[in-house]
Amino acid sequence: MSFPKVIAVVACLVIPSASAHAGHPALDLLPEAYRSKVADQLAKAGDNASNLANAIVQAPPEQREAVGFLVANMPEGDLKTLGSEYLLSNVRHAYLAREATSWGRKIPDELFFEDVLPYVSINERRDDWRKDFYDRFLPIARQSATPSEAVKRLNVEVFKTFNVAYHATKRPKPDQSPYESVKAGYASCTGLSILLIDACRAVGIPARMVGTPRWTDNSGNHTWVEVWDREWSFVGACEPSQLNEGWFLDKAAKADETKPEYRIYAVSFKTTDTHFPMVWKRSAQDVPAEDVTRRYTRRRRVTFQAPGASGEITIRQNGNLVAQDRIADATTFHLPGDLPYEVQIKKADGAKIVRTITLSSEPDQMIEVK
Repeated sequence: MSFPKVIAVVACLVIPSASAHAGHPALDLLPEAYRSKVADQLAKAGDNASNLANAIVQAPPEQREAVGFLVANMPEGDLKTLGSEYLLSNVRHAYLAREATSWGRKIPDELFFEDVLPYVSINERRDDWRKDFYDRFLPIARQSATPSEAVKRLNVEVFKTFNVAYHATKRPKPDQSPYESVKAGYASCTGLSILLIDACRAVGIPARMVGTPRWTDNSGNHTWVEVWDREWSFVGACEPSQLNEGWFLDKAAKADETKPEYRIYAVSFKTTDTHFPMVWKRSAQDVPAEDVTRRYTRRRRVTFQAPGASGEITIRQNGNLVAQDRIADATTFHLPGDLPYEVQIKKADGAKIVRTITLSSEPDQMIEVK
């Protein structure tokens, strides 16, 4: 069995030697909010600017914003090396996956862009994995009624398909790309997480890497996966279990949000003011992240009641989407306590209820929204 190994840098000639500046014609095809950032990125891309600009021009109109999002947020190294066909194929198959499952079509754009569309999690080698994983794992995902069910299946089938297992020393390096892990047959918790994340994204399930640089008992670092199904849930890669269970749950609950080395971070593709601490490359600060420590240390079961409501409930914390679902009178999520949230309920008749609420530290809470 052969596997594609590394991306090829493809030179496109549609736009001759593009100069990366604010007047570039490709920018006019993007939503205005992206133009300034993409112009800055093209200026950093050097000789590869034409490939990135061509990807924007050649993308179907309904997929151009997705290409713009990737270019606007990709690391500088990728700006100088990724070819247009690599980006276009990645985006094309992400949209195919979105349409291929019942849950894919319901994914909010912000989650699709941030946690399905990206071609990479951290600093791993940039493999061209998406079409291969789409072809292999979409039939498995389609057997599942929900993203959660699909993740549980994938967390078995991915590692059986590729014959990859955990080993602390036999894996060549911690930050292996998918096909590096396939070749080695072994991977660290980080390499296993990358494999599962890519499989989830390939079938339209939002997924991201989460980890801590050190447990508070100083027993080492760990990496795992979060997936979206109404809200973020966690699972250990190559550790078949129900979501939100696992051997590391007690350790994560003891994370210390007062010290950076003991916090828990979720990787972000979009630029943030926090970086994901990679213990195998401590000097690197180019992988954006979000501090999610409280999701593990202050996890609370919260039921929102909206008598007579029949519509959709959306919950945000500090502007970030943290939960979304249909609501008929009541629905339950798991959210960090002691924090303020914006709760919006969109009723079937189009009316909206918007409230700001602050959760308590109680383990089970009932909030009435009216």
